[in-house]
Amino acid sequence: MAEPAAQPSRSQAPWSRFLRPSGRPPAPSNPLPGTQASCGRGERGWGEPGAGGGGGFCCWDLKPWVSPPPTRGRRPHMCSRRVRIMPRAPCWPWTWVICSTHLKGEGCRTVPLAGHVGFDSLPDQLVNKSVSEGFCFNILCVGETGLGKSTLMDTLFNTKFEGEPATHTQPGVQLRSNTYDLQESNVGLKLTIVSTVGFGDQINKEDSYKPIVEFIDAQFEAYLQEELKIRRVLHTYHDSRIHACLYFIAPTGHSLKSLDLVTMKKLDSKVNIIPIIAKSDAISKSELTKFKIKITSELVSNGVQIYQFPTDDESVAEINGTMNAHLPFAVIGSTEELKIGNKMMKARQYPWGTVQVENEAHCDFVKLREMLIRVNMEDLREQTHSRHYELYRRCKLEEMGFKDTDPDSKPFSLQETYEAKRNEFLGELQKKEEEMRQMFVQRVKEKEAELKEAEKELHEKFDRLKKLHQDEKKKLEDKKKSLDDEVNAFKQRKTAAELLQSQGSQAGGSQTLKRDKEKKN
Repeated sequence: MAEPAAQPSRSQAPWSRFLRPSGRPPAPSNPLPGTQASCGRGERGWGEPGAGGGGGFCCWDLKPWVSPPPTRGRRPHMCSRRVRIMPRAPCWPWTWVICSTHLKGEGCRTVPLAGHVGFDSLPDQLVNKSVSEGFCFNILCVGETGLGKSTLMDTLFNTKFEGEPATHTQPGVQLRSNTYDLQESNVGLKLTIVSTVGFGDQINKEDSYKPIVEFIDAQFEAYLQEELKIRRVLHTYHDSRIHACLYFIAPTGHSLKSLDLVTMKKLDSKVNIIPIIAKSDAISKSELTKFKIKITSELVSNGVQIYQFPTDDESVAEINGTMNAHLPFAVIGSTEELKIGNKMMKARQYPWGTVQVENEAHCDFVKLREMLIRVNMEDLREQTHSRHYELYRRCKLEEMGFKDTDPDSKPFSLQETYEAKRNEFLGELQKKEEEMRQMFVQRVKEKEAELKEAEKELHEKFDRLKKLHQDEKKKLEDKKKSLDDEVNAFKQRKTAAELLQSQGSQAGGSQTLKRDKEKKN
């Protein structure tokens, strides 16, 4: 029996992280050939002979083979979970057999580190990479013309965005998109603001939501097409998907308009909706409180899902839970700064007093800014990708014929899906070709029948015309013959008349000569 090769210590072996702690009694040094090894979960398995005549071992416990097992093929692992046969390392004579349970992290042990390793810098690396690449954020402002959408955007980001004022004479709803590069400290933000021009200005508002839905779907489709490319450049691709929809509600103080309910219902599965009451200084505090309650109850009763600030993160759970109770936010926008006390503040000046934009006693602008920009901007981006875009992507791929499982609930690979879809497409193509061929043959037959019928009609018409021509010709010949007879008779009468006239003239001439002779005599 060959001697086993020298074995590395547990601390040196590349599989040492899968072994039991050193406090466990060591395995027998010379087990019988084909000895079974047990894993740390009490499950047994077979090892596989190594390249150098050594042995194999199951995860956690190292029990090398002294000699190859009876068969050189792989022996089945008895663990209830599947086992992956790891590739042999060129420097070790062992083949590793590791339970997939342990590979997945289930039942993994926490091992203390003896010193600093350095992987605690991963968050810093991620932050530095994200800062260098920059961020993008896209806001959709939906609301009727004149509710202060542009002014609120200028106030939120403390700048003056370029834009043309909208009129109330638009024939339909148009979406106007503008992208700006903003810089705050060392963080760059590519901000895209999409506004709905002419929303709610038409007499017939039935289809006012359709351009908005089509625009959002177009951005999802553009991102999906980029994902499906063979050579993708997602790290440099400008993501134009809408991350937040600020829905501006007119401060009527009564209830939501049917247009608002229909539009939000159509958008809630495609975008994160944050309802806000625009120009909230137009109604009193008591009316505003009742208006908020009325809006919330109508949204719930109509099944409209608005964006809820996340409460699963302990660091922001309390503030987000509080702010969820303040929805919809009542906001005021203003870029004009007035001196109040010793400070210059954004405010609106009225004859009856001054409304401060950043005063929480006057409006919810600060709450909106905190929730939208300073606390939940990344969650809005994540929700757009993981929820709304994934829903669109899933529906679109299902329409294209892709699926995760077959009818037997077995995994369905992309290649199998492609082959099935290709075969289905080829079958449909052949069916359509056959239908087109039959239709072509049928149309050719019908055309031939039509041409034969037309030819028959032409022959019949030709025969009728020919017969008519012959009849007309015969009539003309008869008329010609009768005319010739009349001409001949006329000529004969003329000749006879001329003869009689000449005879008469001769007789008259002879008598005149006789009279002249008689007179001379």
